[in-house]
Amino acid sequence: KKNNNSSNNNNTTNNNKNNKTNKKNKKNKSVLDVAGELLVISQFTLYAQTKKGNRPSYIRAAGHEIAVPLYEQFLQKAAQLMGKPVQSGIFGADMQIDLINDGPVTIIIDSKNKDL
Repeated sequence: KKNNNSSNNNNTTNNNKNNKTNKKNKKNKSVLDVAGELLVISQFTLYAQTKKGNRPSYIRAAGHEIAVPLYEQFLQKAAQLMGKPVQSGIFGADMQIDLINDGPVTIIIDSKNKDL
């Protein structure tokens, strides 16, 4: 016997709107959609090259003279888009961070190398 009660279907839809994922467990909501916050930490180790040798190479990572202004520009733009302050780490510092993470997810987006 089918239940055609439309209010029952609406409750399910409304509950999914408040979650970070949909029925198929896809992460399809932005930090703005969930009224979240950002903690931005620079992490040059994501740019490590590991094709040769036993140790990662960071030779292609940007130096401080390029990286620091980019990091600061990113923080300013993120705060502008969020409409509120963005928490940040100290560029180049060794930091210990305690957090509760719903993930973790790390995604590298390289517009010039779509294979990453």
